[in-house]
Amino acid sequence: MSYTNGIGDRNQVFPTVAPTSAAATQQTGSRTQATENKLASGAQDETKLSSAAGLVARALSTPDVRTAKVEALQKAIADGSYNVSSSDVAGKMIDSLLK
Repeated sequence: MSYTNGIGDRNQVFPTVAPTSAAATQQTGSRTQATENKLASGAQDETKLSSAAGLVARALSTPDVRTAKVEALQKAIADGSYNVSSSDVAGKMIDSLLK
């Protein structure tokens, strides 16, 4: 059995999910009861991060702008000591045209 949900003529069909056996029903029921017991006892939720999640969190906490490098470049431009290789500029221009 399934039901349809959607907006206008854009409908999506979602199958209904039913346990395959009485054992599955009992297992689901025991998990629900265990969850209710934790909530009733005032247990706190907890989260565990994987090492990859830790790296992502650390990367997100670092600033996007390296202010020391930006300040050094601004100073070099202001005092006229900032030089760019003409071959580097030409190479980047050719690369951008080939893309």
